[in-house]
Amino acid sequence: MRDDLPSSTVTFLFTDVEGSTRLLHSLGAEAYAAALAEHRRVIRDACAAEGGVEVDTQGDAFFFAFPTAPGAIAAASAFTEALASGPIQVRVGLHTGTPLLTEEGYVGDDVHFAARMAASGHGGQVVLSSATAVLIEPGGSEQQALSLLDLGEHRLKDIAEAVSIYQLGGGRFPPLKTISNTNLPHPASSFVGRERELEEVLSRIEAGARLVTLTGPGGTGKTRLALEAAASLVGEYKAGVFWVGLASLRDPNLVTETISQTLGAKNGLAEHIGARELLLLLDNLEQVIESAPELPGLLSVCPNLTLLVTSRELLRVQGEVEYPVPPLAAREALALFCARSRLDPDETIGELCRRLDNLPLAVELAAARTRALTPGQILERLSSRFDLLTGGRDADPRQVTLRATIDWSYELLFPAEQELFARLSVFSGGCTLEAAEEVCGASLDTLQSLVEKSLLRFSDERYWMLETIREYSLERLEESSEAEEMQRRHEEYFLKLAQEAEPHVEDEALRGGSGGEWLDRLERELDNLRTALDQLGASGETERALELTGALSYFWASRGHVVEGLSRLERALRSDERPTAARAKALIWAAELAGLSGDPVTMELLGEEALALCRKLGDPRGIALSLHRVGYAVGELGDWVRAQQLLAESLRIFGGLGEDHYALWLTRALAWTYAEWGDLDRARALYEDGLDRARALGSRSAEAALLGSLAWLAVTEGRLQHALPLLQQSLGIKREIGDRSEIAIGLCSAARAIAALGRVETAARLLSCFEALAEETGGGEGWVTRMKDETLATIRTRLDDPTFTEAWEQGRQLTVDEAVALAIGELE
Repeated sequence: MRDDLPSSTVTFLFTDVEGSTRLLHSLGAEAYAAALAEHRRVIRDACAAEGGVEVDTQGDAFFFAFPTAPGAIAAASAFTEALASGPIQVRVGLHTGTPLLTEEGYVGDDVHFAARMAASGHGGQVVLSSATAVLIEPGGSEQQALSLLDLGEHRLKDIAEAVSIYQLGGGRFPPLKTISNTNLPHPASSFVGRERELEEVLSRIEAGARLVTLTGPGGTGKTRLALEAAASLVGEYKAGVFWVGLASLRDPNLVTETISQTLGAKNGLAEHIGARELLLLLDNLEQVIESAPELPGLLSVCPNLTLLVTSRELLRVQGEVEYPVPPLAAREALALFCARSRLDPDETIGELCRRLDNLPLAVELAAARTRALTPGQILERLSSRFDLLTGGRDADPRQVTLRATIDWSYELLFPAEQELFARLSVFSGGCTLEAAEEVCGASLDTLQSLVEKSLLRFSDERYWMLETIREYSLERLEESSEAEEMQRRHEEYFLKLAQEAEPHVEDEALRGGSGGEWLDRLERELDNLRTALDQLGASGETERALELTGALSYFWASRGHVVEGLSRLERALRSDERPTAARAKALIWAAELAGLSGDPVTMELLGEEALALCRKLGDPRGIALSLHRVGYAVGELGDWVRAQQLLAESLRIFGGLGEDHYALWLTRALAWTYAEWGDLDRARALYEDGLDRARALGSRSAEAALLGSLAWLAVTEGRLQHALPLLQQSLGIKREIGDRSEIAIGLCSAARAIAALGRVETAARLLSCFEALAEETGGGEGWVTRMKDETLATIRTRLDDPTFTEAWEQGRQLTVDEAVALAIGELE
């Protein structure tokens, strides 16, 4: 292993020559070689002067490691300035992290992150991550004091989250070469026509409209036009452009939560958005139009937010600017038909498009049939249907046309295709191949045929329908004799999925196991799970509704769906008051989620009811879980002695059942009550005993939590130097596991310790990032809130308002990885 490489917190610097091939041809081989040699000398001298170590060089690219961020920035500033007048310009990227140092060199995501940073820039430009930017100390050397330009949030290749990127100095460069900060779905087909409409939508936004609603019947192309407009604006919004699909929602109370989930802000949507420059595309809002009155309030507190909405009807709220989406122009409809059918335009196709009212969806459905019918045959068959439907129907003519087109497309299907088409409507938000096979008896060939006929879509390994077509499909299902059977199969499939996932998710929570994939799977099926719960409740199958809500409880808690989870549990409990095991489990988890939402009074009431029922049922595990809930609640309410009694009894029962991992968490909870009560010696002994057992059992999540608890105790006792390595270890494990709720608590604990050390600006950044992450995960536990409030009070007494505001905003821009790296670096 090289002994000259810096370790622990390291700032990486990558360089690369811009346009090297072009330079070689323009300068000639000899002159280019001389320029390249001079560029290498300048970079090596500047980096060595600031303590940089050359890790690697390949061709005309360098990789250096620095023990400090200011040193790396000073070196980058020096050599870019020295090279500015010469033929060679280099792009430079810097990132600070805590990589693993092995005999092979540095290993870890931080190395790749720094390389991606460099690749995003241009010749002469120095870009750096938030993790590096926050380490620049004001009032330092001239190089350190160089201004930083906030380039906004961007997405880098192979990096999961959007990251804030800064530029050293105020130079003007082209846009960064990054993946756009957006989740806009990639359309499966090209965008044909609509140039005038696109310009008109964009002009409304450019003129200052902040709530633009694209209206029109189903099939007019509202979503496709809105997506194209949103994609055109990605570069205009620093914090990104995001699509929020609402087609599968039916509960207007879930709209804000759905937006929050998209942005990663499960609680406090307005606070999460704040002053960020952001555009949201709310698609199919007519399904939940009762939520529309909330939008002006959101806009009023988020001054840089723009909302682009698609809806079949006006929202009728303050500030709304309507854009009625017209049918395609005749030439555009003709171009769309020919693009989809791969036929040359002619008069027959033009007449067919005219009879289809130039509606995009109708044109696409007709074009999908050209493999079996000529345009003339399609026109002949559709014309008679139009004549039949038009007479006496009091409806929008465009809807009559679309209905006739979908009717015709449906009747051309083979019986097996018609059957599957209707059955697939039972899914909300689409389905996997496995679900389609098990619930609907689907075959791959039939699914593929429906996709080819444009009645079904396939993307991201899921089959789904446009909402207009799903509504029609659902009518066909309800007219058949299979509706109840399909609903029953749907409910059974998703109840089975939730119950199959539950032990894996529990393992993730208790041990730091491998439940993340199951959590992701449940997240993808959230619309179907909601539908199953609604159907079970509506059909009176209340016990199965309790079983499903209970099986999903770890998911509700782990993925930040605390508000919805608690509401679902309470609704299921009200619908079935029979003293069953399913009710007991739902009560236990309703108590848990009430505690997570910061309501210990409700937590105690629900926990007491669960405890009484579990005693009646003779369920020792349920008794132990209920005792834990009640014990935690009464502790939060200040009755530490009773809390100790209840938690000690729960610990004894878990020990007797051989539930060693639960016993670990109960040991930590019991120690917490002694710490809050003031018996720090007893608390420390319990924490240390729990830590030894966690390591023996290989429970990484418990080990991380107990290390954090011991660090909290050390800070409380003023043993700061003892607390720092404990916090480093704890945060490192939590990052490794990826438990965002526990990472949030770790960041809060780190902020508390760093504030106690007097580094209040860094503490403010970390505490701000903690708050953002806590919003995302739905965490509101009382002891964590108290720790945050105490730390915030310490910070506010030592920082003036402008400095605090700047540090707090910087913290909101940090990614989780950047915040953890910053915390670990400050704890050294």
